[in-house]
Amino acid sequence: MSQTQFTRRTLLALSAGALAASAVSARADAPDAQDRTIEGNVVYRERMMLPAGARVEVELVDVSLADAPATVIGRTEIKDATASPIPYRISYDPALIEPRHSYALQARILDGDTLMFINTTRHSVLGDGDEAGPVEIRVERVAAQRDGAAADSPVGRWLAEDILGGGVIDNAQTTLEIAEDGQVSGRGGCNSYGSTASIEGEKLTLSPVVATQMACPEALMNQEQKYFDALSRVAAFRLVPAEQKLLLLDADGETLVRLAAM
Repeated sequence: MSQTQFTRRTLLALSAGALAASAVSARADAPDAQDRTIEGNVVYRERMMLPAGARVEVELVDVSLADAPATVIGRTEIKDATASPIPYRISYDPALIEPRHSYALQARILDGDTLMFINTTRHSVLGDGDEAGPVEIRVERVAAQRDGAAADSPVGRWLAEDILGGGVIDNAQTTLEIAEDGQVSGRGGCNSYGSTASIEGEKLTLSPVVATQMACPEALMNQEQKYFDALSRVAAFRLVPAEQKLLLLDADGETLVRLAAM
Protein backbone atom coordinates (compact mmCIF):
# COMPACT_ATOMS: atom_id res chain seq x y z
CA MET A 1 0.00 0.00 0.00
CA SER A 2 1.36 3.40 -0.95
CA GLN A 3 1.75 6.19 1.55
CA THR A 4 -0.81 8.25 -0.43
CA GLN A 5 -3.48 5.48 -0.16
CA PHE A 6 -2.80 5.04 3.56
CA THR A 7 -3.18 8.73 4.23
CA ARG A 8 -6.45 8.92 2.26
CA ARG A 9 -7.97 5.95 4.11
CA THR A 10 -6.89 7.32 7.45
CA LEU A 11 -8.48 10.66 6.73
CA LEU A 12 -11.74 9.00 5.65
CA ALA A 13 -11.83 6.90 8.83
CA LEU A 14 -11.16 9.91 11.02
CA SER A 15 -13.85 11.91 9.22
CA ALA A 16 -16.43 9.12 9.66
CA GLY A 17 -15.60 8.85 13.34
CA ALA A 18 -15.94 12.58 13.80
CA LEU A 19 -19.36 12.60 12.10
CA ALA A 20 -20.61 9.71 14.26
CA ALA A 21 -19.41 11.44 17.43
CA SER A 22 -21.10 14.65 16.31
CA ALA A 23 -24.42 12.82 15.68
CA VAL A 24 -24.34 11.21 19.13
CA SER A 25 -23.62 14.58 20.72
CA ALA A 26 -26.49 16.19 18.80
CA ARG A 27 -28.91 13.48 19.97
CA ALA A 28 -27.80 13.90 23.54
CA ASP A 29 -28.27 17.67 23.42
CA ALA A 30 -31.67 17.55 21.64
CA PRO A 31 -34.76 18.18 23.83
CA ASP A 32 -37.20 15.38 24.53
CA ALA A 33 -39.78 15.64 21.74
CA GLN A 34 -42.19 13.07 23.19
CA ASP A 35 -45.79 14.29 23.32
CA ARG A 36 -47.58 14.69 26.63
CA THR A 37 -51.19 13.77 27.31
CA ILE A 38 -54.26 15.00 29.16
CA GLU A 39 -57.02 12.52 29.90
CA GLY A 40 -60.35 12.34 31.66
CA ASN A 41 -64.05 12.00 30.83
CA VAL A 42 -66.62 13.96 28.85
CA VAL A 43 -69.87 13.80 30.84
CA TYR A 44 -73.47 14.93 30.47
CA ARG A 45 -76.29 14.77 32.98
CA GLU A 46 -79.00 13.22 30.78
CA ARG A 47 -79.55 9.46 31.13
CA MET A 48 -79.52 8.68 27.44
CA MET A 49 -77.63 6.64 24.89
CA LEU A 50 -75.90 8.37 22.02
CA PRO A 51 -77.13 7.51 18.52
CA ALA A 52 -75.03 5.14 16.43
CA GLY A 53 -72.39 7.11 14.57
CA ALA A 54 -72.21 9.96 17.07
CA ARG A 55 -68.74 11.38 17.55
CA VAL A 56 -67.08 13.23 20.41
CA GLU A 57 -64.52 15.95 19.68
CA VAL A 58 -62.14 17.19 22.38
CA GLU A 59 -59.63 19.99 21.83
CA LEU A 60 -56.86 21.60 23.85
CA VAL A 61 -56.85 25.27 22.90
CA ASP A 62 -54.86 28.40 23.66
CA VAL A 63 -57.41 30.91 24.99
CA SER A 64 -54.98 33.69 25.88
CA LEU A 65 -56.43 36.13 23.33
CA ALA A 66 -60.08 36.57 24.21
CA ASP A 67 -60.78 38.68 21.11
CA ALA A 68 -59.30 36.17 18.65
CA PRO A 69 -60.16 32.60 17.63
CA ALA A 70 -58.70 29.99 19.95
CA THR A 71 -55.56 28.22 18.69
CA VAL A 72 -55.86 24.42 18.73
CA ILE A 73 -52.85 22.77 20.40
CA GLY A 74 -54.16 19.19 20.42
CA ARG A 75 -57.26 17.34 19.27
CA THR A 76 -58.86 13.93 19.51
CA GLU A 77 -62.07 12.34 18.22
CA ILE A 78 -63.98 9.43 19.75
CA LYS A 79 -66.28 7.59 17.35
CA ASP A 80 -67.40 4.58 19.39
CA ALA A 81 -68.91 6.36 22.43
CA THR A 82 -72.31 5.11 23.58
CA ALA A 83 -73.11 7.07 26.77
CA SER A 84 -71.72 9.28 29.53
CA PRO A 85 -69.03 9.15 30.85
CA ILE A 86 -66.89 9.13 27.70
CA PRO A 87 -63.16 8.62 28.28
CA TYR A 88 -60.78 10.74 26.22
CA ARG A 89 -57.03 11.04 25.86
CA ILE A 90 -55.55 14.03 24.06
CA SER A 91 -51.88 14.44 23.09
CA TYR A 92 -50.00 17.70 22.66
CA ASP A 93 -46.48 18.90 21.96
CA PRO A 94 -45.07 20.56 25.12
CA ALA A 95 -42.91 22.78 22.92
CA LEU A 96 -46.11 24.61 21.90
CA ILE A 97 -46.99 25.58 25.47
CA GLU A 98 -46.10 29.15 26.46
CA PRO A 99 -45.64 29.70 30.23
CA ARG A 100 -47.69 32.92 30.32
CA HIS A 101 -50.55 31.72 28.11
CA SER A 102 -53.91 30.30 29.19
CA TYR A 103 -55.15 26.91 28.02
CA ALA A 104 -58.48 25.12 28.23
CA LEU A 105 -60.23 21.97 27.09
CA GLN A 106 -63.41 22.12 25.06
CA ALA A 107 -65.67 19.30 23.92
CA ARG A 108 -68.73 18.71 21.82
CA ILE A 109 -70.80 15.73 20.71
CA LEU A 110 -72.25 15.58 17.22
CA ASP A 111 -74.67 13.32 15.38
CA GLY A 112 -73.59 13.80 11.79
CA ASP A 113 -73.55 17.58 11.35
CA THR A 114 -76.04 18.16 14.17
CA LEU A 115 -74.59 19.49 17.43
CA MET A 116 -75.98 17.54 20.39
CA PHE A 117 -73.82 18.67 23.34
CA ILE A 118 -71.24 21.38 23.99
CA ASN A 119 -69.39 22.65 27.06
CA THR A 120 -70.70 25.99 28.35
CA THR A 121 -68.06 26.63 31.01
CA ARG A 122 -64.29 26.90 30.73
CA HIS A 123 -62.17 23.91 31.75
CA SER A 124 -58.73 25.43 32.34
CA VAL A 125 -55.62 23.24 32.23
CA LEU A 126 -51.82 23.55 32.39
CA GLY A 127 -51.93 26.50 34.81
CA ASP A 128 -50.15 26.69 38.15
CA GLY A 129 -53.34 26.06 40.11
CA ASP A 130 -54.86 23.46 37.80
CA GLU A 131 -55.01 19.79 38.71
CA ALA A 132 -52.57 17.47 36.96
CA GLY A 133 -54.92 14.48 37.21
CA PRO A 134 -57.87 13.47 34.99
CA VAL A 135 -60.01 16.39 33.81
CA GLU A 136 -63.78 16.06 33.62
CA ILE A 137 -65.42 18.09 30.85
CA ARG A 138 -69.13 18.65 31.42
CA VAL A 139 -71.19 19.28 28.29
CA GLU A 140 -74.74 20.62 28.04
CA ARG A 141 -77.41 19.42 25.66
CA VAL A 142 -78.33 21.53 22.65
CA ALA A 143 -81.92 20.41 22.34
CA ALA A 144 -83.57 19.77 19.01
CA GLN A 145 -86.82 20.55 20.79
CA ARG A 146 -87.33 22.70 23.87
CA ASP A 147 -88.91 20.11 26.13
CA GLY A 148 -91.59 21.46 28.43
CA ALA A 149 -91.65 24.99 26.95
CA ALA A 150 -94.56 26.48 25.04
CA ALA A 151 -93.97 27.10 21.35
CA ASP A 152 -94.59 30.85 21.80
CA SER A 153 -92.60 31.29 25.02
CA PRO A 154 -88.96 32.26 25.66
CA VAL A 155 -88.91 29.96 28.70
CA GLY A 156 -85.96 27.58 28.42
CA ARG A 157 -82.18 27.53 28.14
CA TRP A 158 -80.42 29.51 25.42
CA LEU A 159 -76.88 30.07 24.13
CA ALA A 160 -75.92 33.46 22.67
CA GLU A 161 -74.76 33.47 19.04
CA ASP A 162 -74.65 37.23 18.46
CA ILE A 163 -74.62 40.29 20.72
CA LEU A 164 -75.41 43.73 19.26
CA GLY A 165 -74.36 42.58 15.80
CA GLY A 166 -70.80 41.85 16.87
CA GLY A 167 -70.89 38.06 17.06
CA VAL A 168 -69.46 36.33 20.14
CA ILE A 169 -66.03 35.20 21.24
CA ASP A 170 -65.48 31.58 20.23
CA ASN A 171 -64.12 30.34 23.53
CA ALA A 172 -66.69 32.05 25.78
CA GLN A 173 -70.19 30.72 26.47
CA THR A 174 -72.88 33.34 27.14
CA THR A 175 -76.12 31.76 28.31
CA LEU A 176 -79.66 32.72 29.28
CA GLU A 177 -82.11 30.56 31.22
CA ILE A 178 -85.67 31.71 31.83
CA ALA A 179 -87.67 29.58 34.26
CA GLU A 180 -91.45 29.11 34.28
CA ASP A 181 -91.71 31.42 37.32
CA GLY A 182 -89.80 34.21 35.56
CA GLN A 183 -86.49 33.70 37.32
CA VAL A 184 -83.54 34.36 35.01
CA SER A 185 -80.02 32.98 35.35
CA GLY A 186 -77.00 32.30 33.20
CA ARG A 187 -73.43 33.24 32.45
CA GLY A 188 -72.28 36.43 30.80
CA GLY A 189 -69.15 34.75 29.49
CA CYS A 190 -67.16 35.43 32.65
CA ASN A 191 -69.61 35.95 35.52
CA SER A 192 -72.81 34.24 36.62
CA TYR A 193 -75.83 36.52 36.76
CA GLY A 194 -79.47 36.64 37.80
CA SER A 195 -82.54 38.68 36.90
CA THR A 196 -86.33 38.46 36.71
CA ALA A 197 -88.35 38.33 33.50
CA SER A 198 -91.75 39.88 32.90
CA ILE A 199 -93.47 38.27 29.92
CA GLU A 200 -96.74 39.53 28.43
CA GLY A 201 -97.54 38.29 24.95
CA GLU A 202 -94.48 39.16 22.87
CA LYS A 203 -93.35 41.78 25.35
CA LEU A 204 -90.38 40.89 27.53
CA THR A 205 -88.55 43.01 30.07
CA LEU A 206 -85.80 42.04 32.49
CA SER A 207 -85.02 43.50 35.90
CA PRO A 208 -81.48 44.90 36.42
CA VAL A 209 -78.89 42.14 36.24
CA VAL A 210 -77.09 41.10 39.43
CA ALA A 211 -73.76 39.42 38.63
CA THR A 212 -70.73 38.02 40.40
CA GLN A 213 -67.54 40.06 40.24
CA MET A 214 -64.90 37.77 38.75
CA ALA A 215 -62.18 39.33 36.60
CA CYS A 216 -61.50 37.99 33.09
CA PRO A 217 -59.49 39.17 30.07
CA GLU A 218 -60.45 42.66 28.91
CA ALA A 219 -62.08 41.58 25.63
CA LEU A 220 -64.24 39.06 27.47
CA MET A 221 -65.27 41.62 30.08
CA ASN A 222 -66.16 44.07 27.29
CA GLN A 223 -68.38 41.48 25.60
CA GLU A 224 -70.04 40.62 28.91
CA GLN A 225 -70.79 44.28 29.56
CA LYS A 226 -72.30 44.61 26.07
CA TYR A 227 -74.48 41.61 26.83
CA PHE A 228 -75.67 42.98 30.16
CA ASP A 229 -76.34 46.38 28.52
CA ALA A 230 -78.36 44.62 25.82
CA LEU A 231 -80.43 42.77 28.43
CA SER A 232 -81.29 46.09 30.07
CA ARG A 233 -82.76 47.32 26.76
CA VAL A 234 -84.90 44.27 25.97
CA ALA A 235 -88.54 45.17 25.32
CA ALA A 236 -89.79 42.20 23.32
CA PHE A 237 -88.83 38.82 21.91
CA ARG A 238 -89.37 36.82 18.75
CA LEU A 239 -89.00 33.07 18.28
CA VAL A 240 -87.79 31.39 15.08
CA PRO A 241 -89.12 27.84 15.66
CA ALA A 242 -87.68 26.32 12.48
CA GLU A 243 -84.17 27.32 13.59
CA GLN A 244 -84.74 26.98 17.36
CA LYS A 245 -83.64 30.60 17.86
CA LEU A 246 -84.70 33.34 20.27
CA LEU A 247 -84.30 37.00 19.33
CA LEU A 248 -84.26 39.64 22.05
CA LEU A 249 -85.54 42.92 20.65
CA ASP A 250 -85.41 46.57 21.70
CA ALA A 251 -88.39 48.96 21.73
CA ASP A 252 -87.97 49.61 17.99
CA GLY A 253 -87.99 45.91 17.13
CA GLU A 254 -84.26 45.75 16.40
CA THR A 255 -82.42 42.57 17.40
CA LEU A 256 -80.15 43.00 20.42
CA VAL A 257 -79.17 39.37 21.04
CA ARG A 258 -79.65 36.19 18.99
CA LEU A 259 -79.64 32.92 20.93
CA ALA A 260 -79.96 29.22 20.07
CA ALA A 261 -81.90 26.65 22.09
CA MET A 262 -79.89 24.46 24.44
